[in-house]
Amino acid sequence: MGHRPDRTRLPGCDPVRDQGVDGLTLQNRVLPTGEIVAEPAYRGTVMGNRGILHDAQRRLGTARWRHKAWVCCALSFKGRQRKVMTPGTYTELFFLDEAVAMAAGHRPCAECRRADYTRFARAWATAAGQPARAPGMDAALHAARITPRTRDQLRHRADWADLPDGAFALDGGHACLVHGRTLYPFTVSGYGKPRARPATGRALICTPAPMVDVLRAGYGPRLHPSMGGA
Repeated sequence: MGHRPDRTRLPGCDPVRDQGVDGLTLQNRVLPTGEIVAEPAYRGTVMGNRGILHDAQRRLGTARWRHKAWVCCALSFKGRQRKVMTPGTYTELFFLDEAVAMAAGHRPCAECRRADYTRFARAWATAAGQPARAPGMDAALHAARITPRTRDQLRHRADWADLPDGAFALDGGHACLVHGRTLYPFTVSGYGKPRARPATGRALICTPAPMVDVLRAGYGPRLHPSMGGA
């Protein structure tokens, strides 16, 4: 959660209770390709924060961040509760799992996920060859996740054979999770039917390059139950 407004317990990402204007599902679900969508079938297992992105009617505006400290948080923390997208407070964003959050550019929160943050910072330091501090990580991630003029996801290329588990790459235009020799297509309800990971060639990567380095250094993200404990 990273900052004082993050100290909370959330109702989760429930499409029955998570309603906005005129009963419409709130636009607060994040895809591994970076888009923020309103999708009632999308039940997130982790939450994110980038600042206040919504208005008094709980509608998302044009801004996609207000600060560089994009964090990935637990849905429950110390029994605290709040209404999702309360006017004047940060916008709760939801992800299928931590691998999706990392693809979107979110690191673990240092407050509600302290142990994961410590693991992440240790892997970052291993990859970078120097101590990891939150401001430095956030600045590096921001430069690697966003195309400044368009605000689109900044993607990069790497060899299929060199991708670590937990990274997201596009295969046939579809975002897929890399795990071993297998790709798992993303869907809003979980991971789809696995397919073989290409043995050769170059892949277009959604996960920011510093995140890929962290995964390669040994950080293992928490995955959706549809992965069956993989």
